[in-house]
Amino acid sequence: MPIQTGDAIPSVKIMQATPEGPKEVDTAALLGTGTAVLFGVPGAFTPTCSARHLPGFVQQAAALKAKGVDTVACVAVNDAFVMAAWGKDQGVTDEVAMLADGSANFIKALGLEMDLTARGMGVRSQRFALVAKDGKVTYVGVEQPGAFEVSSAEAVLAKL
Repeated sequence: MPIQTGDAIPSVKIMQATPEGPKEVDTAALLGTGTAVLFGVPGAFTPTCSARHLPGFVQQAAALKAKGVDTVACVAVNDAFVMAAWGKDQGVTDEVAMLADGSANFIKALGLEMDLTARGMGVRSQRFALVAKDGKVTYVGVEQPGAFEVSSAEAVLAKL
C-alpha cells in the first residue's frame, strides 16, 4: 500500500550524490527533522523529469524555504553517479538533495514503485511529491500515468 498522510518516512539506506562523491544516507534521518519535501521521478534525464519536474523545484527552492521547508530532495531509481551528472546538467547546487535509490528499496518501502520492465526500464518510481513534518507525512501527491499536476513544485507550495 502506498505511503499515506500520517505515515512515518521509512528508514532505508540509499545514496546521496554530493560534490565529494556518493554518500550513504538514512532516509528517515535525512527527511525526519523539520519540514521536508521529497519528490520522486521515473528517471534522471527523462523528458518531463528534466524539462519540468526537477527544474521546478530548483526554481522554487527559495519559495519553499520561505514557507518553512528545511530539506528538498529528489529521488530516482538511478545510481548516485547518474544523479550527480543529472544534477550538474540541471544546475542543481545544494538547494535540492539528489538521492539515488538504485535498487528501488526506498521507493518500494514507500509503496510507490512501478514496473516498466516491458519498456526496458525495470522497476522505477512513480512520479510523486510528498511533504513530511518531523518525519510524518502531511501531503502525498501521486501522478496518474502521463500526468504532471499534483507533484509539481507549485502544487507542493500550495499545500504548505
